[in-house]
Amino acid sequence: MRGAARAAGGRAGRPRPGPQSSSPSPPPPSPPALPPPALLLLAALLAALLGGAGAQYSSDLCSWTGSGLTHEAHRKEVEQVYLRCSAGAVEWMYPTGALSVNLRPNVVSPSRPLTLCVKLLGDSSGANIYLEKTGALQLLFRDGDRGPGQVRCVGFEQGGLFVEATPQQDIRRRTAGFQYELSSRHAGSDLHAPSVVRGAIQDVTHAPERQESAIHLRVSHVYRQKGRVFRAAPGGGWRGRVATLLACGVRPGRGEFLFTGHLRFGEAQLGCAPRLEDFRRVYRDAEAQGLNPCEMPVD
Repeated sequence: MRGAARAAGGRAGRPRPGPQSSSPSPPPPSPPALPPPALLLLAALLAALLGGAGAQYSSDLCSWTGSGLTHEAHRKEVEQVYLRCSAGAVEWMYPTGALSVNLRPNVVSPSRPLTLCVKLLGDSSGANIYLEKTGALQLLFRDGDRGPGQVRCVGFEQGGLFVEATPQQDIRRRTAGFQYELSSRHAGSDLHAPSVVRGAIQDVTHAPERQESAIHLRVSHVYRQKGRVFRAAPGGGWRGRVATLLACGVRPGRGEFLFTGHLRFGEAQLGCAPRLEDFRRVYRDAEAQGLNPCEMPVD
């Protein structure tokens, strides 16, 4: 205490420069160079091995919101985040350093292969986002990737996401954010998909910036659906839309199809869509041989 008091007193007793001093003020400091991602990842792994001291837990174990300006974020380079849900979101305000987002999903069957999908929030900026698996990094989004509906889907075994802040002159008004979803898919018939409907294609709109096509459907029969993708239409039937890859080259056409698909971030994604007459033929052949995986009305 005495040494601190003497040091403080010594500083207080130094003469201040008078008003006649005209020496130029030093230029503002440049933003500090960040360690390469591999070094940040190594720091994250060491922190996890040491028990995850100071780890940041979300209140609902599904989503996390934090700030790079907190005392904890300045104390060490990598913040640990642990999420236990199959879907949620991460929002990192004023990103500095890096986040290691550990995903431990509560999916039904861990024996099935998992797919991880990540969707950028519309105004996300200030960080690169990687898939981290067994100590290796795979870039998913680079800072500056913009546009609505930016989604990446990859196979997921175990690991998480690594979010690396990029050097910025001004971190104000910057938030790096994304949604994530983990899902397991059945290896058998696509008829187990959450949504199965019968209908016709009314229109197709293409979004080249998202490499996606939206198929607008007039549905005559809903066998099963998750969520409310297809809603009752005036005059009977249902209307809705499903999305598929632009590379599929979907076009409006005559006849009815059997559409199957899954939900991704609340939107229906097309699985397969055989023409109804083709499906009927295959279904009846399988029925005659006792090979049908399920029963459904096809007339």
